[in-house]
Amino acid sequence: MKRALALLLVVLLALAPEAAFAHSRKSSHSRSTARSERSTKSEGSTKTHPYRDYGRSTRKRDPAQHRAFQRAHPCPSTGRKSGACPGYIVDHVKALKRGGADRPSNMQWQTVAEGKAKDRVE
Repeated sequence: MKRALALLLVVLLALAPEAAFAHSRKSSHSRSTARSERSTKSEGSTKTHPYRDYGRSTRKRDPAQHRAFQRAHPCPSTGRKSGACPGYIVDHVKALKRGGADRPSNMQWQTVAEGKAKDRVE
C-alpha cells in the first residue's frame, strides 16, 4: 500500500511539477508584495508634512491659503516666508472638521509636539 502511494506521488509530481510548487511560489510572492505595500504605506504615514491632509478632516485644504499664512507670518525657527519650517507645523485654530475656515485668520504656528498633543484631543 505504501509503495502504491509513493509511486502515485512520484507519477503526479513527474506529470505536473509546476502545479505542485505553484502554491508555495504564489504565496511567497503575495507575502513579499504585501510587505512592500505595507512598508510604502507606513513610510507615507510617518513623514510629517506641514500641511498635508491625513484624512482627519472632510474638507480639502487649499495650499494657497497656507502660502498666504506663511507670507504674513514667517517661520518662527528660520524667519523665512516660504518653504519648510523645521520643528513647526501650521495648525488650524478651529479644526476644519469642526467648521473652521481654511483661511490664514484661522491658522497658527505650532510646534510638532504641541500639534501631536492637540491631535490626540481633537
